[in-house]
Amino acid sequence: MKNSIIYLFVFITSISFAQQTDYVDFERIEALISFDPEVSTVYGEGAWFFEVLKPVDSIFIDAKGLKNGNEFPDWMNDNLETTYDGEKIWIKGDFEVGRIYEYKIKYEVVPKKALYFLKVKNDWNIWSQGQGKYTSNWLPSFDDVNEKVIFDLAFQFRPEYELISNGVLKSKTYDKHLANNHFLFNMKKPMSSYLVALAIGKYNKKTETSKSGIPLEYYYYPEDSLKFESTYRYSKQMFDFLEEEIGFPFPWQNYKQVPVHDFLYSGMENTSLTIFSDAFVVDSIGFNDKNYVNVNAHELAHQWFGDLVTAKSGKHHWLQEGFATYYALLAEREIFGDDYFYFKLLENVLDLSRQDLTGNGTSLLDEKASSLTFYQRGAFVLHALKYKVGDAVFKKAVKNYLTKYQFGNVETKDFIAEVQKVYGKSLRSFVNYWIVSKDFPYEQAFEILKKQSVFVNEYAIVDCEAQSSKCAEQLKYYISDEAKAKIISQVPDLVTADTFKNGLKVRQAIAQHVTNIPLALKSEYETLLDDKSYVTIETALYNLWTSFPADRAKYLSKTRDVVGFSDKNVRLLWIVLNLNTPFYEADNKYDLFNELKQYTGEKYNAELRMSAFNYLYLMKSCDEDCISELEKAKSHHNWRMVKFAKDLIKKIEENKN
Repeated sequence: MKNSIIYLFVFITSISFAQQTDYVDFERIEALISFDPEVSTVYGEGAWFFEVLKPVDSIFIDAKGLKNGNEFPDWMNDNLETTYDGEKIWIKGDFEVGRIYEYKIKYEVVPKKALYFLKVKNDWNIWSQGQGKYTSNWLPSFDDVNEKVIFDLAFQFRPEYELISNGVLKSKTYDKHLANNHFLFNMKKPMSSYLVALAIGKYNKKTETSKSGIPLEYYYYPEDSLKFESTYRYSKQMFDFLEEEIGFPFPWQNYKQVPVHDFLYSGMENTSLTIFSDAFVVDSIGFNDKNYVNVNAHELAHQWFGDLVTAKSGKHHWLQEGFATYYALLAEREIFGDDYFYFKLLENVLDLSRQDLTGNGTSLLDEKASSLTFYQRGAFVLHALKYKVGDAVFKKAVKNYLTKYQFGNVETKDFIAEVQKVYGKSLRSFVNYWIVSKDFPYEQAFEILKKQSVFVNEYAIVDCEAQSSKCAEQLKYYISDEAKAKIISQVPDLVTADTFKNGLKVRQAIAQHVTNIPLALKSEYETLLDDKSYVTIETALYNLWTSFPADRAKYLSKTRDVVGFSDKNVRLLWIVLNLNTPFYEADNKYDLFNELKQYTGEKYNAELRMSAFNYLYLMKSCDEDCISELEKAKSHHNWRMVKFAKDLIKKIEENKN
């Protein structure tokens, strides 16, 4: 312990005024990793290669919670002395400048975060999420995003499972002594540690090749084969488009995508391997309501903006999220058209203006800025910049920016400098106005959109509260479905039988806003139950069941076999309505109630469990079994589930009192 303190003091006094990356360059990690999922344990060993750049006597590797952290075999490490403080492996020695060292580690760890062992219907689904700086919880690496390393990782796991990681799978062999498959992955280029990825599960795979020759791999659960096309729709088209639009070749050897159970976010852009929530695994009907297209394009764009070129710090986070958000919209524009593109930008402007009105707006360079600022404001800043300098200048500057800083780290000034070089004029006032300023210039943003899009102008004139309102006439005649939906949201009483003849978005708006159904619209409203939209069916079923008690049996019979999304939104509502329809005897209500209760169990996804808990609470039927499952949910890996469980238990206790 005394020696550890000395080594720490030496390190602090020797390089306290600079990052470790100024003194040492970790170039490569070669490791073999295996798992015991029953006890959530990772076992690893390998070599960490680094070159000393400047005189230094202590360096470190981030490694959280290693079990054998004080047992590093110094005799394997060129007489380097090692200590471990629970957070970092500290290495002391008489380092020679210019020399490349091979440092060997053998470790065991139960990760507190960043690697999750989930059992779904008796099968393991293991996946990583290292966003920011968390990979060091299961793989000794670097929390500093500026330390970029080539990772060549090998894994061992059971032969009945697929194991997917970054880079190219060089080999997959069976080790009969260990009864495991041995997977060897290779990366050719360096990346930040938070982008290391792992997914293990029962998967099937389909492949295709991009126009430029990049292998594209799409993974899916065997039981979801009929959902494959609707889940991965437009994937290759977006890949080919972004590669051409960005103007810089896809920087990695291949690109893979895999869904996982109860992921923490919508998706994560790990280098060459996007992991995404299986909530986006949808059928052709679900595609109309909640599809993977935007997340797919967003994480793909990150392969350039974030993975290839990485922000030096949180202050410049928008260089990743703003770019990914904007280029995802450009990819969607290629698929869905200009009106879709401008409407999404308009929605962003409206959201940002509301954020400023609540006093929560911040500069784009504020490390504590909201996601809305980093993502949507960042995206619109790029759109405004392109509007100012022109498409050709913008595209050339982006290509120059990626070329100059590839596999490196950047700040905002680096990108702006590349645009200024091509533009030939200073952008200082633009930066101060759009990036540095706390307030988002939403009026100017709105004006840009109005100059670019007739669609936006049409949507903007809808104001049903104005004395000169023409909403009744507008709803009857040719304006966009989005504008008609806006009218319905403001004055639902304007809906007539003819309004039902419009498209999916308008009919969704009717279901959402016409909740007390006039008898004159009953027959038209009932047709909503036939729509190719689980959102519409769910909402319409509840409104019809509430408005027309005499026909409840008819509505239940019609929607009996509709399940909905992965959270079974329609099925859960159907069960609850059935249980509350006393004279509808087509089902055993005891069995239905038990079905509702079982969805609170740990083997189901978090969204489904929360919905089931909510319904039981509203029915005042959260019994001891329900409470027991809520208690288990308090230790869930997803913070949303944890917060939900704690809040609901608190409500139940308050109601008892």
